[in-house]
Amino acid sequence: MSNNGANLGFEQKLWSSADKLRSNMDAAEYKHVVLGLIFLKYISDAFTEVYEKLR
Repeated sequence: MSNNGANLGFEQKLWSSADKLRSNMDAAEYKHVVLGLIFLKYISDAFTEVYEKLR
C-alpha cells in the first residue's frame, strides 16, 4: 500500500480480512467485498484532499 498520508492504521487488517473472506467465497460474491474496499479507499482519499484544502 502506498503511504499517502491517509493511513488510519486499519488498512492492513482490512486487507487481511478480505484475503480470508476470499478463500471462502465464490468470485461472484467476493466482487462486492472488493468494490466496498475500493469505495472506502476512494472516500478516504477524497476526504483527505478536502481536509487538506480546508486546512
